[in-house]
Amino acid sequence: MEHLWSPWRMEYIMRNEPTSGCIFCQALQQQDSPANLIVSRGKTAFVILNRYPYTSGHIMVASYAHRPSLDLLDAKTRGEMMELVSRGLQVLRAVYKPEGFNVGVNIGAAAGAGVADHVHIHVVPRWAGDTNFMSTLAGARVLPEALEDTYRRLCEAWEAV
Repeated sequence: MEHLWSPWRMEYIMRNEPTSGCIFCQALQQQDSPANLIVSRGKTAFVILNRYPYTSGHIMVASYAHRPSLDLLDAKTRGEMMELVSRGLQVLRAVYKPEGFNVGVNIGAAAGAGVADHVHIHVVPRWAGDTNFMSTLAGARVLPEALEDTYRRLCEAWEAV
């Protein structure tokens, strides 16, 4: 079992320093790999892992278009985003066997959007009791696997499911 304060964890913290610009637009410019975390690309939208997940398997679906709200996207893009959310639910069920999901969109900073200028849909697998004392008391999340392992598992399943 990996120790809580392993060098891998420090490397993870250090390499993920805040960057300027849109994280979604920047990821789209890179080749798909654990570096950009894009699991799948559609015609108008894509699926990307959340670099700071609430739970293992936390994905986001975003449009290629840099727009702050769903109502500013065309119907084709909104439709593809919902299809990718649906596919994401299937893949996450197959890989992680969650007991439920949170699916949601935060539009605008006042609504809690961390990236307010590029609308995206969160898909978060959930299990009974997955919020524990670490989140409540320490403000920290404990994940059972490395982000790179999550990326590999979801990419493989996206093709297979």
